[in-house]
Amino acid sequence: MKIKIANTRLKKTLIVVTGAIIVTIVIVIALISPIAKYLIEKNSEKYSGRKIVMSWIYVNPFTGYVHISNLKIYESKKLPGYKTGDSLFFSAKGVSANFAMLKLLSKTIEITEASVDQPKGIIIQMNKKMNFTDLIKLFTPKKTRTIPSPSPSPVHFSILKIRIENGTFIYREDVTPINYFIKDVIVESTGKRWDADTMAVSFSFSSGPASGTAKGNITINFKTMDYRVAGVIHKFDLKFMEQYLKGLSNYGNFSANLDADIKSTGNFKDEEDINARGMLMLNDFHFGKNPGDDYVSCEKMVLKIDEMCPKNHMYIFDSLSMTHPFLKYERYDYLDNLQMMFGKNGATISAAYADKARFNLIIEIADYVKVLAKNFFQSDYKINRLAIYRGDLKFNDYAISEKFSADVNPLFVTADSINKNHKRVTVFLKSGIQPYGNFTATLSINPKNKGDFDLGCTIQKVPAAMFNPYLVTYTSYPLDRGTIEFRGSWNVRNGIIQSVNHLVIIDPRRTKRIRNKDTKWIPIPLILSLIRERGNVIDYQIPITGNLKDPKFHLHDVLVDLLENIFVKPATGPYRMEVKNMEVEIEQSQALSWKMRQGSLLPDQEKFVKTLIDFLVENPDASINVYPMNYAEKEKEHIQFFEAKKKYFILLQNKNTHVFSVKDSLKVDKMSVKDSVFVHYLSNQVNDKMLFTIQEKCNKFIGSSMVNNKVSQLNKQREEAFMSGFRQKSVQNRVKMNATENNIPYNGLSYYKLTYKGEVPEALIMAYRKMNELNGEVPRLKYKNDRKKNKNAL
Repeated sequence: MKIKIANTRLKKTLIVVTGAIIVTIVIVIALISPIAKYLIEKNSEKYSGRKIVMSWIYVNPFTGYVHISNLKIYESKKLPGYKTGDSLFFSAKGVSANFAMLKLLSKTIEITEASVDQPKGIIIQMNKKMNFTDLIKLFTPKKTRTIPSPSPSPVHFSILKIRIENGTFIYREDVTPINYFIKDVIVESTGKRWDADTMAVSFSFSSGPASGTAKGNITINFKTMDYRVAGVIHKFDLKFMEQYLKGLSNYGNFSANLDADIKSTGNFKDEEDINARGMLMLNDFHFGKNPGDDYVSCEKMVLKIDEMCPKNHMYIFDSLSMTHPFLKYERYDYLDNLQMMFGKNGATISAAYADKARFNLIIEIADYVKVLAKNFFQSDYKINRLAIYRGDLKFNDYAISEKFSADVNPLFVTADSINKNHKRVTVFLKSGIQPYGNFTATLSINPKNKGDFDLGCTIQKVPAAMFNPYLVTYTSYPLDRGTIEFRGSWNVRNGIIQSVNHLVIIDPRRTKRIRNKDTKWIPIPLILSLIRERGNVIDYQIPITGNLKDPKFHLHDVLVDLLENIFVKPATGPYRMEVKNMEVEIEQSQALSWKMRQGSLLPDQEKFVKTLIDFLVENPDASINVYPMNYAEKEKEHIQFFEAKKKYFILLQNKNTHVFSVKDSLKVDKMSVKDSVFVHYLSNQVNDKMLFTIQEKCNKFIGSSMVNNKVSQLNKQREEAFMSGFRQKSVQNRVKMNATENNIPYNGLSYYKLTYKGEVPEALIMAYRKMNELNGEVPRLKYKNDRKKNKNAL
């Protein structure tokens, strides 16, 4: 009986004790969470310098589980321009961690699992400092000098599993300014044990404001700072780089996206200690004045790396290719397009480099690329294939009296196996020249000696009239005929040159002198009479010897030809005059050229049109097709100049537009568009500092609609002037006027192209026959084939 009572009492005691323990646990759990929340929020600024708030915290000291809901950490009070309580530094929907409680007894803090749900972090850069610099200092152990004593057993820290889910991280820099963020951030790691040196992390994220994703993994050895990384980037928008560009330039637009698949090992302490392989691809790259005006662009640039290790002097590339690269260089009255953007002689870039306290990602990338590439030519390098497809190199010169433009397009460059260990590296280049011509070149170079190379190049079918803007500016005489060809051969060994250069200009012909205040005068008629040979060709061999630093040009052939032309050519005067007359006869039978802004027929043109009318009257079955070829770009340029100068002249002379006379028109024609007072007036009228050329300013001042109307009126005037005589003789129905075609004519002038149906004028037939006979005679026979190649130039 006593035993039974004792058992009953023991059970009651156990129940009471167990219940008390459970109640105590519940009370502890129930109280510790609000207490923890209270203590953290109350003392957060005291110990961390930042205000911390949360919706709730759950702490279970028995299982080691902690969870914080809606955590918010605000910026430090010491952060310039940001008030605590107003600006968030970090927030998360949920933060959880599991602690191994039993291991605390062995002085080991081990988090078996930690997760952050929907974190949002804001990184603010102030010059070289960051908004989390204070936290780094806070948790960095202070070094103090003390008397050596037995070291206590260390506390070990391990974190075994980490996961960040759906994060967003924002980067701001107010000086430049920069505002960028990434989203959908996922980070996973197996963590790091206290007795291990390495930590592996996998990550993925998307571009915040635009398109693109990135993912990969990285392993870091915190003892040696060695790393191993593998990353894949897909169509990652690089528009955010434009914000850094503003710190280097006065203006500019940038856009591109990046694809990459890179694997690399290296060390954070040594920039050159990197060994990378993989692929980089830059797509839709555009950089220029504005989105519609690129200075540099590229459809695609691909670099495939087999091995790149600067420290070991290894640069092995499978291929480097560019598809449709574009480069535009322009000269203005003041500076050029690149100096307008980056300052005179790159002053804006130099200033950015000099400001060491200000961070610029473009400068950091450029400096790192310099480090990687500085020993390239002293290393073992190899590029299995180098290629440029459909390149486009454009040059515009606005610094002369009228615009000059040339375009190397489409450009193709190929080179196989560029290898330092090879005896020779050969590069092939082939391109068109716009508006007319083509260019080919072959370069064979010794990769171990830059002064050892062979270069051969050929330029063909380039119209001499293409250079009229320079000829008019510096001589006053344009050309309306002539084809330029050049062949050069350079053999250089150890810097010693043996070069042969052959320049041929076939049938150059100058027109009447243009007299205005924009032009200088050089006696081109006299010069042409001296340098042209009997066959109306300029043909010179110009050898070059010496060395690359001091080349010597041999002009023996030039001097001999000059003497020959002075003493021998006069005897062939009648022959040359007959050739010229036949050329004029053929040209006038096939085309009628118009000077810029010319709306009526000149006396010689009236005579030619009368000949056509008589031909149709005498040959009832014959008809003529007329194809108007309009040099629209140049016509508009001349109209812009004239109309802008006209408005300035009327204001200057206090005239009425209704009394603007022919004499006034001639005065306006001769005015210089480069006159400083006119340019100052024009600049004040348009009031736009982003217009760098007289052409742009005149167009804005006059208005593009007015210019287009003037061009349309001019085309109608020309058609009326041409057709008037045909109507008077009632043969206009046998003259078909086709639609106007806008192009760049070979002779540099707008013109009417004429073709005949049925009968052909006898004079034209006879002229062709006579021209063939003349081309077969000695003075012109040598260049007969060249003339055949260029017979359709007009």
